[in-house]
Amino acid sequence: MPDLKKKILFIEDDPILLKAVSAALEKEGFEVLTATDGETGIKSIEEANPNLVILDIILPKKNGYEIMEYVKLKPELAGIPIVILTNLEGSQDVERMLALGARAFLVKANYTIDEIVKAIKRILETIQ
Repeated sequence: MPDLKKKILFIEDDPILLKAVSAALEKEGFEVLTATDGETGIKSIEEANPNLVILDIILPKKNGYEIMEYVKLKPELAGIPIVILTNLEGSQDVERMLALGARAFLVKANYTIDEIVKAIKRILETIQ
């Protein structure tokens, strides 16, 4: 178990999914911060400097693409791993997000909450 809790920021506008995934991650010992729109998400990334961001694409105020582009342009933020969790599964969405630096692209309908948590843990282990 790490000495310091890993901080995860989850940017998602679906309150049910936000609560369920956050609870599952907290149960695994992570500190979870949340944002329900893109503007708040960007502020949270800058202020909290999380170890990892879970990001939806379709969000109010700023979408996931805009957040990815913003983070990529900021050297102090560009190293934060971002995992896309969305219902969009078109190849152009996947390719665009991976080109912007996403570490993983998870389609909500294809993963259980436990599988999402396992994927997040795997990614965090590779960056320690």
